Amino acid sequence: MINNISILKNITILYAEDEKDLREVTHQILKGFTKKQYVAQNGQEGLELFKKHEKEIDLIITDVNMPILNGLDMVKEIKKININIPIIVATAFSNKEYLLEAIDIGVDKYVLKPIDIAKLLQVMSQSLIYHELKDLYTDKLTNLPNRNKLKKDLDETNIDLMALLDIDEFSTINDLFGENIGDTILFELARKLKDYFDEEEYLVYRIEADKFAIVAKMKNQDIDKFYDLCKSFADKIEKESLLIDEDEIDINITIGIAQGDGSRAFKYSQRVINYARTKLQRIMIYNESFKIQQSFEENIKWVKQLKVGFRENLFQAYFQPIVNTKTKEVYKYEALIRYVTKEGLEIAPYNFINVAKKTKLYPNIIKIVLQDAFKLIINKNKRVSVNISFDDIANVETTSFIYETLEKNKDYSQFLEFEILESEEISDFNEVSKFISEVRKFNCIVGVDDFGAGYSNFNLLTLLDIDFVKIDGSLIEKINSSKDLEIIVNTIANFSKEFKVKTVAEYVSNEDIYNKIKDLNIDFCQGYYFEKPLSYDNIN
Repeated sequence: MINNISILKNITILYAEDEKDLREVTHQILKGFTKKQYVAQNGQEGLELFKKHEKEIDLIITDVNMPILNGLDMVKEIKKININIPIIVATAFSNKEYLLEAIDIGVDKYVLKPIDIAKLLQVMSQSLIYHELKDLYTDKLTNLPNRNKLKKDLDETNIDLMALLDIDEFSTINDLFGENIGDTILFELARKLKDYFDEEEYLVYRIEADKFAIVAKMKNQDIDKFYDLCKSFADKIEKESLLIDEDEIDINITIGIAQGDGSRAFKYSQRVINYARTKLQRIMIYNESFKIQQSFEENIKWVKQLKVGFRENLFQAYFQPIVNTKTKEVYKYEALIRYVTKEGLEIAPYNFINVAKKTKLYPNIIKIVLQDAFKLIINKNKRVSVNISFDDIANVETTSFIYETLEKNKDYSQFLEFEILESEEISDFNEVSKFISEVRKFNCIVGVDDFGAGYSNFNLLTLLDIDFVKIDGSLIEKINSSKDLEIIVNTIANFSKEFKVKTVAEYVSNEDIYNKIKDLNIDFCQGYYFEKPLSYDNIN
């Protein structure tokens, strides 16, 4: 009895057979059961038809002994193009060695000649159903089990130890090299994972995009040994470039490891991999002491508070003086966002800024700061600088607001300065240069904040047309007790002067640091030694 035969009516097949009479008879029968058929007289012709119509073909039926290119060699070439295509072999041979070879190269099923059509139709429907189920649980790019299979295994097995692996900045890799190269990188990483982690002890999954999971098959494995194994794999990946089309491409990975019954191991590994990134750790084991759940709850609280704050005008700019180093006279003020509760409590941005950036609420901040900056400029005749991130510059809505505000206040715009945050990577210098050119039309001065931190390099002084650099506080706050920091700051100061770029030192908290900064001929200073950030009302 033939079951599930209706599944064949919407499929397209490739049929390869060199015997003319058999080919024509079988073809006529297959016409009555399938939507479309491509027919080849030998393996080479079959391969060419597959290359031309790959996206249409759902299933392949092929003889083995054919001229020019035999059936198995054709299958090998086709599998290089599409490893998941269902293939059925029709053969007069029934010896064990041939069957083993067919299985080894990925043939799903076979039928013996002379062909029993009822048997062939049954095998075709079974093969398609098998592949539908396989596709449900298999990632097509890497041929690894996918997220669905991981969830199924978590429910049905004793998994209690796993690691999640994520490629760092994978979207940037796609942008730089294209999605085809990105897919090749994923395929190569999957191959390295399968080769490195013994399949007798571990299962490897691709769960989404650039995320993979490594799962220990046996319960109660030593988590420290698992950590060492994952670490050695990470070391190997970061030391050995991937060879893609004769080009060497370097990747970095982050790994989160967790132990727990079933889905808890998955949940905890997801939490810890994100936490590891915030701590700039390449590999980390989940620990309750991290208080990650508490962090989630804090984030949820701040999302709500941000919405209330914007709605009820609880955000406002505070202004910290920046003084002339030689005279200590205030030259300008830096506008810094604060959340001020209804009770008058001032909350600094480190409590909420990251949450704002990860939501659609962040663009509101630059708008508030810019409006408050012009309020101080116009009403109290002060010079003000505002921070702007690359995300702000890349946001068309934000830059449009900035240009409109400058146009509206063009009689005062020469008193406004912009500090581009250099600690947040600038991925498109052309975009930043365009922004600088636009605000210069309004006579605004532009500098770089956090210079010397994060991604900083001296090329910024040549790549961007800037007026000043603000030296990062991490280099200033201990400069009076570190010769190394003094050398770095002195180098920045001297290099900047060569480009006629002014320098600003932040985090100047006491007289010793101030005297050191003065000795190094830094142009301007900022810090609690002079004044904390002040509200608008507290500035004369």
